[in-house]
Amino acid sequence: MTSSAALDAAALDAAAARALSDPAAAISSLPWLSTALADDAAAGRFAAWGRSSVIDENVAAAVLARPLFDELHARAGLEASWPVGNAGVLHVYGYLLSTTPTPYGLKRERWLTGELERACGLDAGAFVPWAGTQTLLSRATAAATVLLARPDALTEEAEGRTARIALGAPLPEGTAALAYAVDGLLVTMFPVADPAALRAGLGAPRLRWNAV
Repeated sequence: MTSSAALDAAALDAAAARALSDPAAAISSLPWLSTALADDAAAGRFAAWGRSSVIDENVAAAVLARPLFDELHARAGLEASWPVGNAGVLHVYGYLLSTTPTPYGLKRERWLTGELERACGLDAGAFVPWAGTQTLLSRATAAATVLLARPDALTEEAEGRTARIALGAPLPEGTAALAYAVDGLLVTMFPVADPAALRAGLGAPRLRWNAV
């Protein structure tokens, strides 16, 4: 990690800690984040994403505090009723500021480690939140859309909804990128360490990964 990247990562860590008590100041302390939220709101990019609960199924608890949940949606120009909000707001930007540990580490790691971008076949740094000329949401939307167009994506009918699960080609070490959508709207994307085991364990169709 370069010194500049280390400083940016440290700033994100500091903002996440600050968001517990002052979410508005935390977001404002990261100019790229406040700008991205405004740009995505103005461009209507959050409309490509569906609804998700902030209650994580792995830890059975909220991964964001309600004041941060509310502040993020306000900046995105969206109405939300706790604990259900816009999946793009929560899974892309909210997860960057989550401090809740999960069995897979902090939620922000999917955007920071480089594993997901490699699994998507993208260049190094493709998902670095503060890098590039496009917002992270724009980049994530484009990558997830490509994954969901794969002919081998799985379609499920659950609770009167149509869900789609797509897994990309695995890396040599086995990791694959997953994208999930419900009724044509994106819900999430993340790296999967063992895609074969995930496919085998899907079981009965249901709404997954905090989709609502």
